Amino acid sequence: MNKISKLLIAIMAISAIGCVTENRGASSKAEVVQEVILSRRSIRDYKEEPVSREEMGKILECGIYAPSAMNMQPWAVRVVDNKEFLDDVTAIAVKQNPKIAEQPNFRNFFRNAPTVAFIACPEVSYSGEYDSGLLSENMMLAAWSMGIGSCCLGSVVPVMYTEEAKPYLERLELPEGYKLLVGIAFGYPADENTPAAPERDANKAYYIE
Repeated sequence: MNKISKLLIAIMAISAIGCVTENRGASSKAEVVQEVILSRRSIRDYKEEPVSREEMGKILECGIYAPSAMNMQPWAVRVVDNKEFLDDVTAIAVKQNPKIAEQPNFRNFFRNAPTVAFIACPEVSYSGEYDSGLLSENMMLAAWSMGIGSCCLGSVVPVMYTEEAKPYLERLELPEGYKLLVGIAFGYPADENTPAAPERDANKAYYIE
């Protein structure tokens, strides 16, 4: 279990995303939220054990508490922890691009994740993509607070829309008129050491006087 997992093992609440489950001092809430946000990293290798459905349920709950325009909640989330499903889509992806399988410790196309959330929104929507992005970030932050890693996988979308993967896209049972936006890998990190944060450019955000 890595450092952040030990620090936040009992914390299922992130006040900024509507998942507070107990009373805490204001400073404590702020510290917890900031620690989770600043320490979160994209994880690209996972243990084979799927995320428990109880823990995934908490992650989904935090996701759907994300803000959305006029509270329309335009997202659709489908979670897959079926190994056969993920392996079959992996085989399709590798057939299209064999170099994928050359990655170190390769097991599947989803960065070896045993659990994947597929996020979709309406094809015609002025805020659906933004709202789904907010939902996705809530889920990833909630997961990190529980010692669960995640990684956004945009490369999943073109594979899922190929003719070979059509049966698997249909199995997601997306609402009519919805489009797949991204897949998010979830799992217990294979490496106990948290990756270092890439340098951020603080000059991209500033006040206008």
